[in-house]
Amino acid sequence: MAIISNAVTIADAGAFSVDLGAMTLIKTLTASSSANLAFVNGASSVVLDGTYPTYMFKFINLHPATNNIKFQYNFTTDGSSFDVSKTTTFFLAYHAEDGSATTLAYDGNSDLANGTGYQFFGNDVGNDNDQGISGTMFLFSPSNTTFVKHFITETSVANQADLAPTFKTAGYCNTTAAITGVDFKSSSGNIDSGVIKLYGIKAS
Repeated sequence: MAIISNAVTIADAGAFSVDLGAMTLIKTLTASSSANLAFVNGASSVVLDGTYPTYMFKFINLHPATNNIKFQYNFTTDGSSFDVSKTTTFFLAYHAEDGSATTLAYDGNSDLANGTGYQFFGNDVGNDNDQGISGTMFLFSPSNTTFVKHFITETSVANQADLAPTFKTAGYCNTTAAITGVDFKSSSGNIDSGVIKLYGIKAS
């Protein structure tokens, strides 16, 4: 007799299997007037290696101390220098709070062409109490030493001009060295508050 839960067969004819969940929470960092939030493999119980083929970061209500800033990210291969060469794309859509303006566009001034600087994943972020940024980043096979490492971000912003933009970035770290960490910070001032969660996603 089979044991079935939520349309999934757990045990059948003596065979037992269980899926412990496709997504595992690895680390939560909470900002409190923080200069940056960094996830480095092996530091403070962070796992960012070959344990999972895909990693996901969740940005939850990041609020800047300074008005009209960019939230941005960079990668490291040595655990300390966040300066990995990246090629990226950047596009956005927005809608004004009063309905007066909309757009959908590629922004060629906001991408990187094999650049080592920080790539931003949301700009014009306001520091009013009802403003900030939330979203997601996926990082694929960071420990692979044969191929470049791909990533995708998507964010929603309540910005300083009362617009509701969504930003999408994507690209690859142009290195065959393993990516061992990711750093998130504001372009100016501290991260006043907010949470970033790191999850590992198992192979299907």
